[in-house]
Amino acid sequence: MKKTNKYTFTGLFCIALSTISISMNAQKKDFKKLPSGLEYKMIVDNPSKPLATEGCMITMHIITSANDSVLFDSYKMNNNEPVPAQIAAPQFKGDLMEGLSLLSAGDSAIFKTPADSIFKNGGFPPFVKSGDFVFFNVKMVSVKTKEQHEAEAKAEASKQMKVDEIAILKYIKDNKLKALKTESGLYYVINEKGQGENAKANQKVSMNYTGYLLDGTIFDSNILEKFGHVQPLDFNLGVGQVIKGWDEGITLLNKGAKGKFIIPSTLAYGSRAMPGGPNNPKGIPANSILIFDVELLNAE
Repeated sequence: MKKTNKYTFTGLFCIALSTISISMNAQKKDFKKLPSGLEYKMIVDNPSKPLATEGCMITMHIITSANDSVLFDSYKMNNNEPVPAQIAAPQFKGDLMEGLSLLSAGDSAIFKTPADSIFKNGGFPPFVKSGDFVFFNVKMVSVKTKEQHEAEAKAEASKQMKVDEIAILKYIKDNKLKALKTESGLYYVINEKGQGENAKANQKVSMNYTGYLLDGTIFDSNILEKFGHVQPLDFNLGVGQVIKGWDEGITLLNKGAKGKFIIPSTLAYGSRAMPGGPNNPKGIPANSILIFDVELLNAE
């Protein structure tokens, strides 16, 4: 199963998601300017808290606007949840990253940068032109060092793995499966053996699959016509183009093999909920164990 992309600032800046009129007049005064040209105005400042320095993992609410029209509103577009990001070195003059590094948890500020810097490769929204400015109204929710973030993620994953293990073992027992377990926690069943050597990392593989949740809800398939993509799924194995459970599980198969993967959430989408479609409006809930019936058609 293909992975979905995380939030990117390119997406936040460049996609005009709505043209909701807002009054920005009060926000266009009393800005300070950094040497790079990025302008800013602090609304709430907590100088006693650590700043979001390069490498830090943050969550924030952000409203991006230009000429009284909204380009992105995380409150509305992310179910009122803050969006995650990692602080990186600024890539151009006026890059918002430089402004975010001025903030700590609980801070809020408005940043102003030339639209020409944001849309330097063209693609201006119809209501933005060269010479205009783009405003970023940011509320910083959390700031964690990379080490803090990784330690917390590891602890949470360990806790979730124990929960998943109990549910998986019950599923295996209830369905009378003879499943094997890998060191990572992936369970698998080989229903039909194929021919030749097992698939290897960096090979291009071709797959048929049907994916479902523990309760039997099918969320995707390339062999069921109702999902609208009845053709083999091709991708490069072992390079992160699919979830971890697939990258590992497919190396247990050879050409023509059929099997079942029972993938703990930590090897799937983790705590991220995945959006659904017409045939699965609820999508994939956070921390879901995923089950796939798979067939390796080819590996080369």
